[in-house]
Amino acid sequence: MTGTVHQRTRARRRPPRAGERPPRRARRRTPRRYLVRRWTVLGSFLLVTALVVVVWFTPVIGVRDVQVSGTSGLSADAVREAAAVAAGTPLVRLDTDEVAERVRRLPRVDTVQVTRSFPGTVRISVTERTPVLAVAEQDGVHLLDASGFDYSTVATAPAGLPALTAADQPSREAAAIAVAALPEALVRQVAGVAAPTPADVRLTLGDGRVVVWGGPEDSPRKAAVLGPLLTRPGKTYDVAAPEFPTIAG
Repeated sequence: MTGTVHQRTRARRRPPRAGERPPRRARRRTPRRYLVRRWTVLGSFLLVTALVVVVWFTPVIGVRDVQVSGTSGLSADAVREAAAVAAGTPLVRLDTDEVAERVRRLPRVDTVQVTRSFPGTVRISVTERTPVLAVAEQDGVHLLDASGFDYSTVATAPAGLPALTAADQPSREAAAIAVAALPEALVRQVAGVAAPTPADVRLTLGDGRVVVWGGPEDSPRKAAVLGPLLTRPGKTYDVAAPEFPTIAG
């Protein structure tokens, strides 16, 4: 008798066979699970969409502050004005390369780096050009950087900056490359530079001695040779061919 009851119980609980319809409770549960899953997916999609809209199209995560570092001759306000970053611009949409290109148009700027810092800060790091030569013109003293680029005009030359007399822009560039190759200790000894042609750069030291530099090629090697050469007596030091330097006078 007992065995018969157990057999009936197991029979009632057995899984449906192939072709049989599932129990009514299982049929009711299936649509409910489907609805829950569908609303979960839809809710996740709406949440992601809302986040994208907020971040990409609204000023909620927009530019609130533009920080500038590395300036000396330039003012931070001049850099901000050149950067032209509008307040409230969504930070993720800000083209940092384009901002850097605008700042780079400032003549004093040598290099610039623009970065984003969430939630609302733009950082602009500037490296200004360093003068290596001064050229006196009617409108003032023009400052040249290590490439010979004329980036600023001032009333008087900075103290210790060598004065240049050059015929044209290629001659200016050759002279600037030569002076930029010198160590600081030697630069302080240079009173003036003459470059009638790019291939004929000459340095005049404060004590009257003259260095025949030649062209801008091999400038680092010429600078290395010149240091020890200047410890010897003489009036003219020729390093135009650094393999065979000479002293005269």
